[in-house]
Amino acid sequence: MKRSFSSKIPAQLPIFILAILLPLAIGFAGSWFTISEIPGWYATLQKPVFNPPSWLFAPVWTLLYVLMGYASFRIWRRLVHSSDPARKAAARNALKLYGLSLVLNGIWTPLFFGLHLTGVALADIIVLLLVIVLMIVRFSKVDQPAALILMPYLAWVSYATLLNAAIVFLNG
Repeated sequence: MKRSFSSKIPAQLPIFILAILLPLAIGFAGSWFTISEIPGWYATLQKPVFNPPSWLFAPVWTLLYVLMGYASFRIWRRLVHSSDPARKAAARNALKLYGLSLVLNGIWTPLFFGLHLTGVALADIIVLLLVIVLMIVRFSKVDQPAALILMPYLAWVSYATLLNAAIVFLNG
């Protein structure tokens, strides 16, 4: 007898939790670089009029990291549970891009806040933005809802890219 999706949930719960915790851990690690810099160095920078209040970043990123984790979990399920080699390969490739996005995302914070390399951070976030677009395309070929779940991440990183560019321009 074939098991239903709901009967697989307990077995998948540890992977689901790991999928959510991984991006959250990357974000938490980044906060180590930002906590002292927001009232310090960051406060001294000239910022554009569209700069949001500092308190907004933590809840937005927390939500985005949870969404990213959930989307990656959906792709992982397709990888593990598909019998189609092409679909497995597509899921594997999508998860590789996801991993790259996590690395680029994790590097940005120490570059920007830790080392104050705003121009290098801008280059990193531009590459991240391109990777997110590719990742969404790849996710959509495996699981359309997972791709849609990443749209807020794309929107926020697009906004963050403009913010980073404006800070480089205003403080150049």
